[in-house]
Amino acid sequence: MIGNDVVLALVVATALGFDFTNGFHDTGNAMATSIVTGALPPRVAVAVSAVLNLVGAFLSTAVAATIAGGLVESHDVTLTVVMAGLTGSILWNLTTWFLGIPSSSSHALIGGVVGATMAAAGTSAVKWQGLVAKVIVPAALSPVIAGAVAALGTHLVYRLTRDVSEGPRRRGFRTGQIGSACMVSLAHGTNDAQKTMGVITLALIANGTLHAGAKSPSWVITSCAMAIALGTYLGGWRVIRALGKGLVEIEAPQGMASESASAAVILASTDFGYSLSTTHVATGSILGSGVGKKGAVVRWRIARRMVAAWLITLPAAAGVGALAYWVANGIGGSAGVVVIFIVLVLASVAFYAASRHPAVTPENVNAAWTGSVVPRPPTDEVSR
Repeated sequence: MIGNDVVLALVVATALGFDFTNGFHDTGNAMATSIVTGALPPRVAVAVSAVLNLVGAFLSTAVAATIAGGLVESHDVTLTVVMAGLTGSILWNLTTWFLGIPSSSSHALIGGVVGATMAAAGTSAVKWQGLVAKVIVPAALSPVIAGAVAALGTHLVYRLTRDVSEGPRRRGFRTGQIGSACMVSLAHGTNDAQKTMGVITLALIANGTLHAGAKSPSWVITSCAMAIALGTYLGGWRVIRALGKGLVEIEAPQGMASESASAAVILASTDFGYSLSTTHVATGSILGSGVGKKGAVVRWRIARRMVAAWLITLPAAAGVGALAYWVANGIGGSAGVVVIFIVLVLASVAFYAASRHPAVTPENVNAAWTGSVVPRPPTDEVSR
């Protein structure tokens, strides 16, 4: 018979695994535009992002409190529910990372937990008002707000520097981008690392280790910060390429404007405890920077694909989370948790093995970023 402490350890390990995948899945949010414009070399950019994600994770716990107690009834949550929810979120994260789609890790996690909770205790166990107010409304508004701010910022920087020659302007904004990219990484740590803190805290409450409404312990904050930082350093190459060159051909003034808009929106949302999708914000900002520059090419076809991925993330992760719960519950007790943990490990190994392709090594991605040939836009792209 496997004890509760062993099951709790598996759940915590799985949550930290999600935090790791969150790091490599969301590296592009902070550093894609800086790398594309040449403000930072790829390896340096990813290393800086990792360090600042680590620092940002210690700056706030408001979002962790939202995840731990604001979305589902904690008394209806068991360790099996938490494990099943994490399974749904990780499998979705791995799928979209493998395909190079910048989907939302945050919404995958929330969808997985909500789906598993509904499978275990029904719809009444979900705090729908909190889900709408803290997740769905911010998801709808944040990319629009970030895009509008980035469009206005891009328009202003080009207008204010129109008499400055191209070379000095490009060099100046590349330098400014280093600061704005660092702010996005710091903001990402304040928001995204907290989501895993909240899930681990929810597991500790379900196990009886903490009382309902308890704050995340120091060891939880530290371990989550380290996991997301390590993931950021090791694996953001696929999604960086999709964000950095897939949506808009970015110049340094656009990059600085989009990063500044992203950082401002993420930090403001963290302060209110909104579980924001940093991927949504970053994508909205990049699109806004294209809209704000006269003559820029905005690849709306790719943007539409990303939006489609966003729309299905919550229900898809919820479905996988619910399925994982039914499997674990059908097997019964601690054994069910162990089985889905083993399945999750095997699936992760399979995804990693399948991703070992020369086209996405750091060296080849770097060559693509610095190449002089720009692919011809598809026919449905729109010049603004």
